[in-house]
Amino acid sequence: MSTMQDTAAISLQQGNEKRGVLVFGLLVAMLFSALDNTIVGTAMPRIVGDLGGLSVMTWLTTAYMLCSTAVVPIAGKLADLIGRKSVYVTGLVIFIAGSALCGMADTMNQLIIFRAIQGIGGGVMMPMAMIVIGDIFEGSARAKMQGVFGAVFGLSSILGPQVGGWIVDSLNWRWVFYINLPVGVLATILISMGLKNQRVSGPVKIDLGGMFTMVAGVVALLLALTFGGKDYAWGSWQILSLFTAAVVFLAAFVVIERNVSEPIMPMHLFKSRTFTVINGVGFLMSVGMFGSIMFVPLYLQGILGVSASASGTAMLPMMLSMMLASILGGQLVRKVGVRPQIAAGMILMGAGFYLLSTMGMDTTKWTAMVNMAVLGLGMGLVMPILTLALQESFPKSELGVVTSSSQFFRQIGGTFGMTILGAVMNHHSSKLLNAQLVPTLEKFPPQAHGMVQQFESMIQKSPQGLYSSLLSPETMAKIPMNVQEIIVPILKSTLVDTLQQVFLYGLVFVGIGIVLSFFLGKVTLSDSKRHKPLDEAEIAGN
Repeated sequence: MSTMQDTAAISLQQGNEKRGVLVFGLLVAMLFSALDNTIVGTAMPRIVGDLGGLSVMTWLTTAYMLCSTAVVPIAGKLADLIGRKSVYVTGLVIFIAGSALCGMADTMNQLIIFRAIQGIGGGVMMPMAMIVIGDIFEGSARAKMQGVFGAVFGLSSILGPQVGGWIVDSLNWRWVFYINLPVGVLATILISMGLKNQRVSGPVKIDLGGMFTMVAGVVALLLALTFGGKDYAWGSWQILSLFTAAVVFLAAFVVIERNVSEPIMPMHLFKSRTFTVINGVGFLMSVGMFGSIMFVPLYLQGILGVSASASGTAMLPMMLSMMLASILGGQLVRKVGVRPQIAAGMILMGAGFYLLSTMGMDTTKWTAMVNMAVLGLGMGLVMPILTLALQESFPKSELGVVTSSSQFFRQIGGTFGMTILGAVMNHHSSKLLNAQLVPTLEKFPPQAHGMVQQFESMIQKSPQGLYSSLLSPETMAKIPMNVQEIIVPILKSTLVDTLQQVFLYGLVFVGIGIVLSFFLGKVTLSDSKRHKPLDEAEIAGN
């Protein structure tokens, strides 16, 4: 009997060691993939200065976003079909190869193509960490780990700009991509050691029709949302054609998914109230979250006069509170329950948006930081619990597809948020600027006619660009002081009014999310006291 107990103890210890290696590898992979976007953003000016291509610079982000978003649900389904290790390691290798190619790019067009390749790898990696965590942990232990991984994601938002700035200043922009190589190789080795190949019995049926129609529909939709109202008018044939293509392809996707044996996104999932409500809340949360992250720096720089670099530091309370709430929320959820915690987090987000909408000309930086911290607390309580609730509500055979669905709907929500709140920003500011600034500009003497025309053109095309440029110290230094004294108060006044409207619209979306969260049924956490350190189907034995 003693021998059997000793053997079991040794097996348990070895299993825990392998699980520790695996979790460390997952953390490394998530950190370096999440850091990538914020680091690249910091290096943008140097990249453009070296390769040129200012007119297509935004495609560095767009190409990555399009590919990563479209690949997420495909990765989740393939993980269920052929196993976690094969899919995860393939994603890591694609991401590493894409990073190496980005570092070697000689033209902006090459860099855009290589960023798309990198995005495919990133889209595979993003859901896989949460899928594997769902495999190897149960109940409250799973909740705690989801919170830790949510905190790592928040940490990347803090470290990214600083790390990116250090790399660009100390080395050159190419090392922004090359830095992924050693870290990616380490993550690949650790994950390969920890995960076991899943043996697939019988033929694997890949839903190629679903893959094609879903990718085509999602890419068309994201392109329409990205270019609409900026590069092309919403009513232009280009944008209408993209929306039409999105509807046609996504409708075809639904038809195909209803008739194949292994659909990428099984339609029966939408019959589940938990699946529909959780992904609806995630979508609405992301609409508000990404909108706030996009517009808060404009307030800090334009109204409070904080420098671009210091505005990142001023947003630290929001990121730190999000990290803290993610970790604590993972431990509290068993005591308070999934539905109450999601509702509480959404209510805190709503409170944060309301406080942001009250900020005016006299608001201090510290008040703004407290308001952002409240918003961060709400986000941290909600984000990791959404994935947890889905994993606890569906069998392991569908864990990959339901986990990736959470990431997918949140990414789509973020795109909607930036588009919708950006449209609110442009519409409201155009109306105010035309009513208050244009009549003032028309009173300027004839010698200032060229400058007046430039201002009026920016009001029509890009009010947000007007605020960003005219409220920067470098641009203002080129404008005569007597002109500044006239236009700056108007610009600041209209910017405050506009941002208040933007945050109120964000509050509306979060408010809908609050109401929706109360429709979530009871989610029972599985018993984490079973202490199953290893699942032989997923984790390597000796």
